[in-house]
Amino acid sequence: MEDLGLWVIPLAILGGAIRVSTPFLFVSLGEVLTERSGRINLGLEGTLVFGAMSAYAIAYLTGSPWLGVLAAAAGGALFGLVHGLICSLPRVNDIAVGIAMMILGMGLAFYFGKPYVQPVAPDLPSISFGWWSDIPQVKAALRVNVLFLIGAVLAFAMWWMFRATKVGLIIRVVGDSTDAARAMGLQPALIRTSATAAGGAFAGVGGAYLSLFYPGSWNEGISSGQGLMAVALVIFARWNPIACFGAALLFGGAGALGPTLQSVGVSEGYYLFFAAPYVLTLGVLIVTSSPTRAMTGAPGELSITK
Repeated sequence: MEDLGLWVIPLAILGGAIRVSTPFLFVSLGEVLTERSGRINLGLEGTLVFGAMSAYAIAYLTGSPWLGVLAAAAGGALFGLVHGLICSLPRVNDIAVGIAMMILGMGLAFYFGKPYVQPVAPDLPSISFGWWSDIPQVKAALRVNVLFLIGAVLAFAMWWMFRATKVGLIIRVVGDSTDAARAMGLQPALIRTSATAAGGAFAGVGGAYLSLFYPGSWNEGISSGQGLMAVALVIFARWNPIACFGAALLFGGAGALGPTLQSVGVSEGYYLFFAAPYVLTLGVLIVTSSPTRAMTGAPGELSITK
């Protein structure tokens, strides 16, 4: 720490923000895709946990972390598909189904994941952007996982998709008006179910990051509510994928605050800062509760707008 002095604090927060933000990023991108189609999925917390378990198990059994990521994406897509099919039925509430799917996903993860608490699975690779420095703290802070870079690219790609492609236009039309979509000859139920399945796959990949890189192990408390906080993040970002990327970094920085203070020798009360992400979530919900701004940019068919 002496090599960097006080610079270690912002550097550690930056590195921590990058590490902690990746699950937020993938889950929020999945939720943006789902909500832009006119459906809300509160079950992504369960999908995140199940994705973490399945990724860790497959990576351990096969020796390949990337096969673990694919397994997590497939599991997440399956959860999203089930959620979408149930919500397509008449008089079914999206939020109630999401809560049920969250409980189901966490229960299945805890049940099937018990044999994998102790075994060690291979980690996902990372890129060291601190190669130019001889200071260990700089190298550690600038060690960026590949999934973070993929998530950043996907955020910009999704933003472009919604603005400039036929697929993005179809999703937006379905999300804004079911009647208009049907008048165009589209099938809203099919499109929403497909978007929900794709959103679940994103959340599953976020879970794979948790178990295969940071913190890099499987246990029943691995998520800490990140899937639910990502829903608030999406509202805060006004359903904009690029804004989700920035908001994910903000939430990640809040999550890194406690460990950073601990690393610089703050031994009294630092644990209170571990609650920073939850306090930030409450703050975001309070700010976005304004009757004039809360639903700005929200898809018209989203259940929270009705």
